[in-house]
Amino acid sequence: MRSRVSSIGLIVRPNPASGYCYPDHIDRASLDALPREPGVYLFVGHDGEPVYIGKSVCLRSRVLSHLRTPEEAAMLRDTARIDFVRTAGDIGALLLESRLIKQMQPPYNALLRMVRDTYALGLDAGAAAPAVCSSGTRRPGRQLFGLFGSRASAEEALRALARRHGLCPALLGLEAMVCKRGCFSRQLGRCNGACIGAETAEQHAARLRAALAGMQEAVWPFAGAVGIVERGAGMRQVHVVDRWAYLGSLEGRRRRLARSGPPLVDIDTYKILAAPLLGGSFELVQCTVQDGLVTFVG
Repeated sequence: MRSRVSSIGLIVRPNPASGYCYPDHIDRASLDALPREPGVYLFVGHDGEPVYIGKSVCLRSRVLSHLRTPEEAAMLRDTARIDFVRTAGDIGALLLESRLIKQMQPPYNALLRMVRDTYALGLDAGAAAPAVCSSGTRRPGRQLFGLFGSRASAEEALRALARRHGLCPALLGLEAMVCKRGCFSRQLGRCNGACIGAETAEQHAARLRAALAGMQEAVWPFAGAVGIVERGAGMRQVHVVDRWAYLGSLEGRRRRLARSGPPLVDIDTYKILAAPLLGGSFELVQCTVQDGLVTFVG
């Protein structure tokens, strides 16, 4: 039913409840099985594929609230049953929800469906300037500095670094040289003059590395992978993360991750973990990961 204009000029909008029926067609056993603990729930369609994925600290109450929402009638009509995955707490639920949405692409999930890459400033051995690259890029001799949600924000961070430390934008590939007068920033007094020989290339490179060093911690403050220990609801899980890539969760005696392959750094994972991880809020265990096998250190 569409909105219409009444005889006195008022916009009359349809009432979602007028065409809403409680979803009795959804498998009752799957609803009865829902626990009151944290986890991820999946509204599964008639073809066996998820149509919507969500998370909650109380699976049962959250799913039942969907069933009472007339605005979600279309999604409920497309749903045949509810599946769920228990987690020890909210962090595990957030990480798993983000991963499953990106993997399965449910049609009713407007957010989190896109795998959004993160970027860094990568400085190769012997290079005069860093290059903007994917933060997941691994290359021998390359150091990564900073972590950014877009290529543009990484480039702007490099420009800000140059302004703050008097680095030469021309040597960094940000500006063109202007004859013998040096770069435009030199003419404005913002460049220390590496472009005209006022300082050597070696001196400029050393100052560049010192300036970039302040960004290093944001890339990854650990020597390798770490396990984030989360306890709750009668469970203990270890969420394995390496360079802001969520590799999977372990529980009980299991030591092999269900998922293997190259780690994928995703900006949503970074947003979930950055503040509490860098702030020291998590219980951590050091670990190494090879071919999906996790070995705890110490």
